[in-house]
Amino acid sequence: MIERESVIGQRRNGKAARRVVKKGLSVPRYFSTKGVDPAEELAWELRTAGIAGESGKAIFEQKDVEVPKTWSALATNVVASKYFRGALGSPQRERSVRQLVGRVVRAIGAWGRKDGYFATDDDAIAFEAELSHLLYRQKMSFNSPVWFNVGVEEHPQCSACFINAVDDSMDSILRLAHTEGMLFKYGSGAGSNLSKIRSSKEKLSGGGEASGPVSFMRGFDAFAGVIKSGGKTRRAAKMVILDADHPDIEEFVESKATEERKAWALIEAGYDGGFNVRGGAYDSVFFQNANHSVRVTDAFMRAV
Repeated sequence: MIERESVIGQRRNGKAARRVVKKGLSVPRYFSTKGVDPAEELAWELRTAGIAGESGKAIFEQKDVEVPKTWSALATNVVASKYFRGALGSPQRERSVRQLVGRVVRAIGAWGRKDGYFATDDDAIAFEAELSHLLYRQKMSFNSPVWFNVGVEEHPQCSACFINAVDDSMDSILRLAHTEGMLFKYGSGAGSNLSKIRSSKEKLSGGGEASGPVSFMRGFDAFAGVIKSGGKTRRAAKMVILDADHPDIEEFVESKATEERKAWALIEAGYDGGFNVRGGAYDSVFFQNANHSVRVTDAFMRAV
């Protein structure tokens, strides 16, 4: 893209002056042709998008989904099940990749026009055509929150990942649960370092013992498991970090393995061992929805 500015010459005290009137981007066409819709340059076909669970039972199906012929069955299933907006079976439901790409591209183009990003309207049209070409032909793709929210929400959440802070107070811990829940709702992931939370070996100011970060992680993990990312079938993406020198680090490191042994016991007792099975073994234990990471220092690594 080429930045262009228009200027008007004025004379002040006998000297020429330059005043910027308009500034924006000039968008030369590289992939697209003026007056030609990039979608019309592709061959399209109707398919049935379907996803089955581990037991073979269908968990999603949408018929007559319009996609470019060059797209794989996997791409078709992902787009139809995750990114099409509207209730399945309703007239408002998106059924074509043209609708999906058009929704996102039009919204981005409208923002560019509104905020003066383009030198001319022809440049805005060229931008939309170039972007559409790249998306239709899978030369690029946006992250999930863009597909979920752009062209749908007035102020869409578009970033994929957020790092959230938490302090050693009940108010901060509960606010973190709310923040993560809202991020998951609109399709983003979240990560937090819980090392500021006092360990389970410490006393509370009012007496009694602290719960410790691993205990609060159970609540955070449960929210991540029940809030579907972007309102769809994908689980929330979550990361939890604890510093290597935190007093509860051993409990943190062993937490997943401890819950895994519980899952094995439930499977041996007859519970379903499939993942994401309602009421199954893994639906009944904690720490199935987050990556656990230990943050180590240079001193730790030198010691190792």
